Amino acid sequence: MSPGQALLHLTGGEALATNRFDLLRLLFAGGVAVFHAVALSAIAPLSDLENVLSHLAELCIEGFFIVSGALVFGSLARADDLADYAGKRVRRLYPAYAVIILLPALVSLIIAGPGALAQIAHYLGANLVFLNFLSPELPGLFQGQRFEEVNGALWTLKIEVMFYLALPVIAALMRLAGRGGWVVLLVLYVAGEAWRLLVPAILEGDGVAGMLNAYGPQIARQLPGQMAFFASGMALWLMWDQVKTRPGRFGLVGFVLFAASWLPWLEPLRAAGLAGLIAWAAFAPGPVLNAARFGDISYGLYIAHFPIIQMIVMAGVFSAAGPSIGFAAAAVLTVAASFLLWWLVEKPALRKDSHYRQAARDS
Repeated sequence: MSPGQALLHLTGGEALATNRFDLLRLLFAGGVAVFHAVALSAIAPLSDLENVLSHLAELCIEGFFIVSGALVFGSLARADDLADYAGKRVRRLYPAYAVIILLPALVSLIIAGPGALAQIAHYLGANLVFLNFLSPELPGLFQGQRFEEVNGALWTLKIEVMFYLALPVIAALMRLAGRGGWVVLLVLYVAGEAWRLLVPAILEGDGVAGMLNAYGPQIARQLPGQMAFFASGMALWLMWDQVKTRPGRFGLVGFVLFAASWLPWLEPLRAAGLAGLIAWAAFAPGPVLNAARFGDISYGLYIAHFPIIQMIVMAGVFSAAGPSIGFAAAAVLTVAASFLLWWLVEKPALRKDSHYRQAARDS
């Protein structure tokens, strides 16, 4: 069956509960949160520990993009039409996101007063449409800390939304290509890696490009610079049955590619290698370990941890009580906030047939 045919015929909804993708997303969110806890608390600035955790967080984000590529592609394949697909994406992403944007703005208004209303409005206008980089800070919050951003983890949400918008077009091209659908994925993969690796070099030098040199790494990380990871996830969805029956084979190939990607000039292999490792981890024999049984908190953990850690730093917990108490407080408050987001905001916004609701125990 060609990729175009597979896109039309894959259902797979009932199979989503027989893997560990929920657990993987939770682990990826936790990895990013651990790095931010160390970086924001400034307990070991520019140290080897912070550097290692930074690389780990980057891999976790790339893993998120691969999992999104697979599951969102599957969501599109199962959708009745584009309106159904768009509705599912909005319900899954936006309600909790809006809460995470609005709450700090309210706290800022209370602290800074009505005189800061214009700045707060600018923050809301930019962040509610995922343009966090235009207004990352709020008056009265986190000034003088190592990082003053309200929520530096949200830059990936802009990339997710751009992928959601591009996916129907990509899927249409794959259907038109028929058996050449794999070529479409390969082009996306190669183009994404070319953007990510070549943009910083192109922006070096004089002239207009040179003026953007300082922003090269940031521009390179935007879409399409992450497309290789989404494309790898889409490939996992198209090979869902093969991955389920032969996870060890995919894991072995993934390990070889992932290890090779750390060699000079072979970094573009990382997305494919990481996808193979994720395929193995998701489908390897053994207990499924339903991480969403009592609530799918991975998304909430990801979007809530940064401002909570910032708040704990601002309150002086790390400096007064020490890193252990600071990290414990951050973990407890983040997990609690994640469950509240799930039960009060995320779950009520989802349709009853949503995989995320089915994976969690009904209240």
